[in-house]
Amino acid sequence: MPPHTSPVTAAPRTGFAYLDEGRAGGSLIAMAHRGGARHPELPGAENTLHAFRHAAALGYRYLETDVHATTDGTLLAFHDAVLDRVTDRQGRLSLLSAQDVALARIAGAHAVPTMAELLEELPEARFNIDLKSAASVAPLAALVDRTASHDRVCIGSFSQSRLDRFRRLSRGRVATSASPQEVALFVGSPSGRVSRLLTRGKVAALQVPHRRGPVPVVTAALVRRAHAARAQVHVWTVDEPDEMEELVDLGVDGLITDRTDVLKDVLVRRGLWKDPA
Repeated sequence: MPPHTSPVTAAPRTGFAYLDEGRAGGSLIAMAHRGGARHPELPGAENTLHAFRHAAALGYRYLETDVHATTDGTLLAFHDAVLDRVTDRQGRLSLLSAQDVALARIAGAHAVPTMAELLEELPEARFNIDLKSAASVAPLAALVDRTASHDRVCIGSFSQSRLDRFRRLSRGRVATSASPQEVALFVGSPSGRVSRLLTRGKVAALQVPHRRGPVPVVTAALVRRAHAARAQVHVWTVDEPDEMEELVDLGVDGLITDRTDVLKDVLVRRGLWKDPA
């Protein structure tokens, strides 16, 4: 096999523009985790409009974030349930109003962005969104409808109930990734056809870690099975170039990284980077 080619099965057609357009022309979906949380130029600035703009300036079209809802129903692009770790204020988001949160600063300088703000300020970007709370499900479905962002988002959650509720509210119009229970069905099933039947055709992507401890989650067999079920495989959170190379060789469809500089270098070298039009 020539160097820098990948023994992949063809990228599947999922039926969702968010995913299918990201693989067009043989490129890989490169996703900036929390805007590129470990980029050397972004100390402490994860999940800020500044970080997401920085990733977009590097050429990233796919941005990963998380959502929580305030007590008055405003959707925040924020990972933790509390402000304490990354801002200069404290408090549980579900017990604070949007006005309260607006006073907090990340890395001493950046406001906590709302999800609506990100969609408006970065109109060319696509967002991979992790539902972090039950209270965020209905507001996110409503926001996607209000802004006609169905092709701009992919939704995931570690909670099956949150994911099921979002799928009902969005009426199948939005790409969703597998819950941990659904990932387990893919891992344990004998074929892509069985995997798709067991997950009722709801899964458009598996977003998984490379390994759980010493046990590999992402294997060539899993990629083949997912592709046969018309689902993509995205791997988080991959920051080391050797690991990126290994996963590309396994045929994955997307990589999610904190090191947006490193991933871009690897994909450019492999001929898998696609600059925005």
